[in-house]
Amino acid sequence: MASLSSLPPSNFPVTTAVAALRPSRNLAASIIHRWQPLTTCNFYSNPPKTLFSPSHIRKATAVASTNEIAPLETLVSNSLPLKKVLIPIGFGSEEMEAVIMVNVLRQAGADVVLASVEPELEVKLSGGTTLVADISISECSDQIFDLVALPGGMPGSVRLRDCKTLEAITKKQAEEKRLYGAICAAPAVTLLPWGLLKRKKTTCHPAFFDKLPSFRAIKTNLQVSEELTTSRGPGTCFQFSVSLVEQLFGESASMEMGKFLLMDTANEVSRKEEFNEVEWAVDHTPRVLIPVANGSEDIEVVTVVDILRRAKLDVTVASVEKTLSVFGSMGIKIVADKLLKNAAESIFDLIILPGGVSGVERLHKSRILKRLLKEQVSSGRKYGAICSSPSILQKQGLLQNKKATAHPSVVSMLDSNTIVSSQVVVDGRLITCRGLSSAPEFALAIIAKFFGHGRAKSVATGLVFEYRAS
Repeated sequence: MASLSSLPPSNFPVTTAVAALRPSRNLAASIIHRWQPLTTCNFYSNPPKTLFSPSHIRKATAVASTNEIAPLETLVSNSLPLKKVLIPIGFGSEEMEAVIMVNVLRQAGADVVLASVEPELEVKLSGGTTLVADISISECSDQIFDLVALPGGMPGSVRLRDCKTLEAITKKQAEEKRLYGAICAAPAVTLLPWGLLKRKKTTCHPAFFDKLPSFRAIKTNLQVSEELTTSRGPGTCFQFSVSLVEQLFGESASMEMGKFLLMDTANEVSRKEEFNEVEWAVDHTPRVLIPVANGSEDIEVVTVVDILRRAKLDVTVASVEKTLSVFGSMGIKIVADKLLKNAAESIFDLIILPGGVSGVERLHKSRILKRLLKEQVSSGRKYGAICSSPSILQKQGLLQNKKATAHPSVVSMLDSNTIVSSQVVVDGRLITCRGLSSAPEFALAIIAKFFGHGRAKSVATGLVFEYRAS
């Protein structure tokens, strides 16, 4: 079987994951010895890998009060070797790229630090999503990393370029022959001015390709040149991330990651099927609500929000928690636009439920969301679900006489007459998605339903993602 680093960009994924924690002095004494992994999707019958990083410890501190942590029978070992990874972000960084890299590398077992190059930890990214970094870049200057990986985005790549601390860290990384990488605009805008592309074959986003030295510029989705790895954009970011997993942990780890993320089956099922076709076009800017909770799948949330906003849909991310900030499935802190109770005062053309088992459980318990979904369906408006969240619709009786798809781990929970094996299924005003590698297809299918294939194709081109109308 070929290495996952050779997979085509159509396998760009989104996923939920699991996080496990190790003892730390940052945690209350009552929970520092034994851990129950914070599980957000039961992908396989075998337990998934456990992950260890300071960010997971911060997540544990934040969510311990939710009773999602319970004793394990065995102690977590502190002796496991870690691969340390630095992923910096600045104002205008590309959120899909940042979140995908953090999520995938944490799933693989790396200790990933999301660091802000701004004065604040809270950073607004290129598509309007706000993330809260783990630490400031100034706290990283004396650390040694196995990998430094730069997301693209504008003006994010410029903000990274102008950060002297990050420049020093990355130059030292290259000088000492440790891994470093960049995607999208970052190879041309950030690494090139630092002199870190010398004698390296390089690729980047097509919009910046002419800035690369012509004799070493390669028009490929992924380019590995000794310690340097570069890639083209959001639509190739998972391919990029899995390549980094392979370089850190080996080919077997990258293959397992592909299975975990459903990359290995992405080309074995059709991209999209539609039943009972109806018109989705509206006479105003479509308004979309995406409710989120602690444990929601961060890649799914960020990917769908980013792609829909690129098409100029009016997207509101609403927290069902008591605060705007929620911890995604891999401990990435996302700041919602509103609390759900405030968003519920408005009418939305489409409500989308993200996956992540822990997040799905919390969404299902929201009385406000139950009411909104019931009103949405009874009023003939659109609704959708990704990954494990179709189970919410099943429990609320909103999949009756409907065709749908879902993550394989929850298919058994749905009516057998409902299930279709395609990546994305549209049935009238309902749209569902297997999740993981299908999230871009899901978002682009929504754009096509509201605006037509022309706009969907245009957005896909900017992502460096292969769009097919059917």
